[in-house]
Amino acid sequence: MIGPGLVVLFCGINPSLYSGAVGHHFARPGNRFWPALHLGGFTDRVWSPFEDRKLLDIGCGITNLVNRATGSADQLTNKELIAGARRLVRTIRRHQPRWIAFLGVTAYRIAFRRNQSKIGPQPERLGQTGIWVLPNPSGLNAHYQLADFGRLFAEMRRAARRRR
Repeated sequence: MIGPGLVVLFCGINPSLYSGAVGHHFARPGNRFWPALHLGGFTDRVWSPFEDRKLLDIGCGITNLVNRATGSADQLTNKELIAGARRLVRTIRRHQPRWIAFLGVTAYRIAFRRNQSKIGPQPERLGQTGIWVLPNPSGLNAHYQLADFGRLFAEMRRAARRRR
């Protein structure tokens, strides 16, 4: 879901099998994207994945680096991630969101060949679009708790409110 004038384009790694089956982003039970979006101040309550189209109403969009659904992101090949990055760059150049927020540092490192990237804003840009890396909100990612996601999403939201 991408539209004109986006402030933030959230980019997941790829759909889970469940998300692929129901046709909505971050739909798998246990995924922390929607609670993190709320805790970060993007939404007034925790939205259901079935409300994902409403993101456009708040200046946000959502897409995936790779469109193939898998049981877990580690089933993707490096080749798929790199090809997804090339496709995504074309999309970003066409739509020019203010920020793109990648949800998964390891996938971002592989796809864009940025081995030293860390969570947070990145020094490079994609055209006029700033790059921010957030942790993967999958319930399989035990390195971050929900409060951590809320804090990191809020930091990203504050930056997104500022002009380029």
